[in-house]
Amino acid sequence: WHTCPNDGRINASNPCSEYMFLDDTACNLASLNLLKFFNSATGKFDTEKFVHATRLWTIVLEISVLMAHLPTKTVAERTYLFRTLGLGYGNLGALLMQQGIAYESDKAYAVTGAITAIMGGESYATSAEMAKIKGPFAKYSNNKDPMLKVIRNHRRAAYNVSGNEYEGLTIKPMGINLSNIPDFELTKIAAESWDFALGLGEKYGYRNAQTTVIAPTGTIGLLMDFDTTGVEPDFALVKFKKLVGGGYFKMVNQSV
Repeated sequence: WHTCPNDGRINASNPCSEYMFLDDTACNLASLNLLKFFNSATGKFDTEKFVHATRLWTIVLEISVLMAHLPTKTVAERTYLFRTLGLGYGNLGALLMQQGIAYESDKAYAVTGAITAIMGGESYATSAEMAKIKGPFAKYSNNKDPMLKVIRNHRRAAYNVSGNEYEGLTIKPMGINLSNIPDFELTKIAAESWDFALGLGEKYGYRNAQTTVIAPTGTIGLLMDFDTTGVEPDFALVKFKKLVGGGYFKMVNQSV
């Protein structure tokens, strides 16, 4: 789902394989801890706070494009031309675990799809709002049609449309099965987010050629107190991590 095919093909990913885009570009990363938005007493995921955090961090990452120290002149130039961001989340496994949802289940797929759709849709909507004020990224006009096609396809997946409604895809994506999500607010905002992203983008374009990824969050997950990393289930309830300087330390799953 390449937003800028008129500027070249995607040849490879970055080393951690979460970022798929043009050569010599960068995605400044940030991850949200999903468990911080879950109320264990009520069993509810706070979509309002999650939307707010997504919007805020999209703006923070847009600012970071101007502040980043990049390794080469080419990467710096192309990063400014496309302004790609990398907002994501981690600790999904712990979120599902605390809700009593089996990791590899239809309900888990649906809940994960809805949360991811909210993050992606709200982030692109915020990017469009920034484009209204600051203008779209420099290469947007050259890629307007294919980028809007990508956004429309994301919106279709949020609404779980039939396969023949997607544009230019040979493989149908897994849409969000709303019947597997008991939280109506989650499904409502998941769909609305992409309505906003498309509607605003058609008017103003987007400030960023890409806004979200799901990073492995292996190292930062330790600092952010994750029980599980990016989108993975827990490896074990008690884990031992080997240290570069020698020795090990023990990590115990706090959710359990």
